[in-house]
Amino acid sequence: MTAADDHRARPDATLSAGPEGLTGRRIAGYRIESEIGRGGMAVVYRATDLRLGRTVALKLLAPELARNDTFRDRFAHESRVAAAIDHPHIVPVFEAGEVEGVLYIAMRYVAGQDLRALLDREGPLPLPTASRIAGQVASALDAAHAHELVHRDVKPGNILVAEGTDSDHPEHVYLTDFGLTKKSLSLTGYTRVGQFVGTLDYVAPEQISGKPVDGRCDVYSLACVVYETLTGAPPFQRDDDMALLWAHQYDPPPPLSERRPGLPEGVDDVLATALAKAPDDRYDSCLAFVTALRRAGRAGWVDPEPPPGPPEWAAPVFP
Repeated sequence: MTAADDHRARPDATLSAGPEGLTGRRIAGYRIESEIGRGGMAVVYRATDLRLGRTVALKLLAPELARNDTFRDRFAHESRVAAAIDHPHIVPVFEAGEVEGVLYIAMRYVAGQDLRALLDREGPLPLPTASRIAGQVASALDAAHAHELVHRDVKPGNILVAEGTDSDHPEHVYLTDFGLTKKSLSLTGYTRVGQFVGTLDYVAPEQISGKPVDGRCDVYSLACVVYETLTGAPPFQRDDDMALLWAHQYDPPPPLSERRPGLPEGVDDVLATALAKAPDDRYDSCLAFVTALRRAGRAGWVDPEPPPGPPEWAAPVFP
């Protein structure tokens, strides 16, 4: 009997107990292997597709979301749209559906780490590395915007960094969490179960105030991520959530040069534009932002502590 035959012979595991503790269980044709991520509204597992024998990332959404008819319908529609986007920096969506009152989405499993883990391990990145990563994320976001999808939750944890192809492309970056576009949750920033859509460190002012959003919302969030990749922390840090939300809406972001000496002068202006409070004052697209960042970077990288020159005895050989 094949794995697929075995699956057909046995019903899917019940999800009535919630998504915790599901290792080894079968859900919608997938066998759960291990948990790889967890958020406020979903848990992501590494799983085996029993029909095709491939490894996937399986996201299970909180059961209360499936009880919202509007959310369930929009989730189904936008999952189909997301699955139709063929882009090298967007994690492909294989399938989305509902089983026993729980919404799920199956995506390509990407071996590697997310940007959050990379920053925790290595700290602030060199400007060329940060620009390479940002450029790949920006191309993914603009592709989604062309399909009228706004991500709304761009953050290091949703940016996967896999091994690249060669020394000129040392990393290959994927943007994930497109199977659940945040437009599905509400037209403002909040769900009907009282949860804020977006991560507070990277959330755009218009999301906070409940105004309509477009792709420039993702420009703001990507700029917060770039700021963190260069300094080790997002632009706004406050003691409580309300103060953080206030800062995003009203406080000017600290110039990059205050936290990372040696960056080209123009980088401050680029980030200030991308982090503008009003969408109309930002770049029109994510790639326009990253293009400006790269252009500013060409002014030259200034190392605050340059390496010492050759010793005196080597001067005749290495003038």
